[in-house]
Parts: sequence; structure tokens; C-alpha cells
Amino acid sequence: MSQAAPLSRRSFARFLAGSPLLPLLGFSACTPGESETPNSQTALRELSDLIGSPEDAINVFDFRDVARQTLPPAHYGYLATGVDGDETLRANREGFRQFDLRARRLVDVSSVDTSVEMLGERWETPIVLAPAGSQKAFHPDGEMAAARGSTAQGHHQILSTVTTTSVEDVNAVRHRPAWYQLYPTSSWDVTRALLRRAEGAGCPAVVLTVDLPVDSNRETLKRSVKADTRDCSNCHEAGPTGWLSRKPMFEGLDMQGVPFDTPWMTWDFISRLRDETDMRILVKGVVRGDDALRCVQYGADGIIVSNHGGRAEASGRSSIESLPEVVTAVNGRVPVLVDGGFRRGTDILKALALGADSICIGRPYLWGMAAFGQAGVEKVLEILRAELRLAMQLHGVQSLAELDRSFIVAG
Repeated sequence: MSQAAPLSRRSFARFLAGSPLLPLLGFSACTPGESETPNSQTALRELSDLIGSPEDAINVFDFRDVARQTLPPAHYGYLATGVDGDETLRANREGFRQFDLRARRLVDVSSVDTSVEMLGERWETPIVLAPAGSQKAFHPDGEMAAARGSTAQGHHQILSTVTTTSVEDVNAVRHRPAWYQLYPTSSWDVTRALLRRAEGAGCPAVVLTVDLPVDSNRETLKRSVKADTRDCSNCHEAGPTGWLSRKPMFEGLDMQGVPFDTPWMTWDFISRLRDETDMRILVKGVVRGDDALRCVQYGADGIIVSNHGGRAEASGRSSIESLPEVVTAVNGRVPVLVDGGFRRGTDILKALALGADSICIGRPYLWGMAAFGQAGVEKVLEILRAELRLAMQLHGVQSLAELDRSFIVAG
């Protein structure tokens, strides 16, 4: 009997990806909580299939595959984690299936306008870089790679409180200064000092995060830390505030006995913030219409619909599903942004048709950064913007201002 020809490496990889033996061999087709690609694209990829440069990428998921191979387990786990069983993280992707697009025909789309206006400023694109802490854990250039990459492409950026690059340095390389995201901590003196630095650096707006009053249960991160065999003590100092030693926004501040948890924070905090700063105030982490209305009543200038990228409450509900009731409650009085699970141009088109003024991305630009630094950030943004333009053309949309719910039906 003649011997069958051996399987090619690629064929074997496809076989292995669908095999029940895969978990037993210590592999998984995707990191927990990251079943984000279409079913036809979830087959196990060999190292030889990874892109070698940003220009090789077909979609943003190609950068994720490189980031997973490039980063230490704990760092990738920090980037990939949701909470509990990552149900909300998965919901952020699955939620887009609840909405389908209705295309218009015979519209002249030889030229389309992707610009948006927010808080009196016009931007070339509705794609904003969401705040993400500790970016030097993903690439030595960290937030500077994000700042240079986003400003080169005409995108706005929100800088995290726990940035590993100072707000002054980030704004120095941007054409227009970033918005500053605020974790208020338990000390008003610390909050005031952070606000003063952001104001001094020219930030026009502060983004108050309200969806993480206490630590969440990030199981994927915990398992990733266990799998990391490195000695992490060189970067992570011991003690309850040791992790702040590499966060420049806290230089010179006495953080002893100052916890980040804010279970005491109530609506009055927005009013207090309003009295303290002339910066515009956006509230990030709102998922209900009644809360959105209270934000406006207490003086907020904008709202970001968000569940912290699936890293806060284990609600199991996606940000995109929360968006319509927030838009309805606000009724155009302040701009509404949304983040959580945006990976495609059609995702962006759906959110804007549902009433969002802009959308924020987090993991995709961090995948690009981890894979190729600034060049990766730029390519991720280029891909998403190109996909958005194509989606507009194929759905008969000349400008984003035309979008409304007539373009949406239930999925």
C-alpha cells in the first residue's frame, strides 16, 4: 500500500485548530475573551503566517497575532483581559450583530467626507484613541508612538491618568493637545494637582472615568501573570503604591495611603470638578439613559458610552447596545462618544448611524504599537479609516453628517 503524502504545515495547522486535542496540547485558537475574528479566520496560525511589516496587514487582527507573539505573557494578558469569564469583553464584539446596515443606492460617492465636529473642533476622522495606561509595557515608545501615529493620521487622542509618558511630552508632539482622562483617587489634593498639570499642558478637556469605583476581577490577567516566568520586580515595586513609581503624572505627589478606589464618588463630584476647572468635562463609563441625563444636569459637556473595554462590570452587555438609550436621553445636548469592540469600518458606521458623534478604539492601536511601534499605530488607523470610507461608499453615504437610524435595522 502506498503511503499517503504528508500534510503540509498549513493544512496541519488548520486540522489542529479544529481538533479537540488542541487544548490538551497546550494551545488555544485565541486568548480567553478574544474570540473576535470571523469563524473562517480563527484557524491556528503558524509563526510563518504572521505579518512581517505593517504594510502586510489585511485587517487589524493581524496586529493582534503579532502582539501576542511579541509581548511577555503578563503584558499581553493585561492588554487582552476582561473580567470574570470575559463575558462582557466578548459581548462588545457580539453586540454589533444586533444591528444591520441598510444601504442606499444611486448616490454619488466618488468623494466622501469622514470629518466630524466635537466640542467646537473639527476632526478629519471620528476615530479617537481611547485612554490606555502603561503603554510602555507594549513598546518602549509607549504613548509617544500613539501620539505621533495618531496626529500623523489626523486622529484625536485621550491620555490616561496612569500614562507612562507625561502629558507635557505627549502634547509637545501633537498638532492639537490630547484630552486628559482622570482617575480621581481618594484625595482631592491629588485630583487638583492632576487637573492643574493637564490644564498647564493645554488639554482642552478632562475625561472623568466613573465605571471602575473598585478593582474588577480580571481572571485572564491573573492567569497570564502566573504563566510569566520573568522576574517582574525590576519594573513593579512592592507595596500598595509601588506601581505608581513609573507613572510620571504622580511625580512629586505624596501617594502614601491614597487608594485609587472611589466607592464614595457620587454625582456631586461632577459639580465639584466643574467648579475646579475650566476644561470641558466628559464622563466616561455611562451605559444608561437616566445616568446620561444626570451627567448633563450636573454640568458634563460630553459623554462616553463605555464598559471599560469589558474590564469593569461583568454585565454581559455591549457598549453598542447601550448607545441608543444614551443618545435618546441626551437628545443632542452634548456630544456622545462610544468605545468597546470596534474592529471594523462597518462597526464605526453602525455606531454613528445610532447617534454617536465619534468612536474610540483601544486594543487595536495597542496591538499595532506592540507589533511595530508608531508604524503599527499608523497602519491600524489607516486600515480602519479606509474601511470606514469603503463602508460609506457601499452604503450610499456622502458624509457622516447624513447618518441616522434609517441606516439601521435590527440584526
